[in-house]
Amino acid sequence: MTFARQRDLFEDEAQADLFGEDAPTPVYRADPDVVRAELYKMLAEAKAAQTLSWAPKRIALCRTLFPQMSNWLPRDEAEQLCFEFETELTRLEAA
Repeated sequence: MTFARQRDLFEDEAQADLFGEDAPTPVYRADPDVVRAELYKMLAEAKAAQTLSWAPKRIALCRTLFPQMSNWLPRDEAEQLCFEFETELTRLEAA
């Protein structure tokens, strides 16, 4: 038995509105200029180093993040930056 003023707590419409199911899912798009600046900063740090003083965990993190971040840039630019970064890491590992 329900009263006229009391809503049914299990009503489908109320549940759909509660979680905003009708609203579109927002899409994230990174700003290529911000990504580019961060990648050039990481690359400059690697180029300036004479020896590899980074911890192994940081090297692994950079090797993972750099290519992923570059995906927000045009393909040719991303490939060139990844190549330069990997070249610098190889140079530092040999030093």
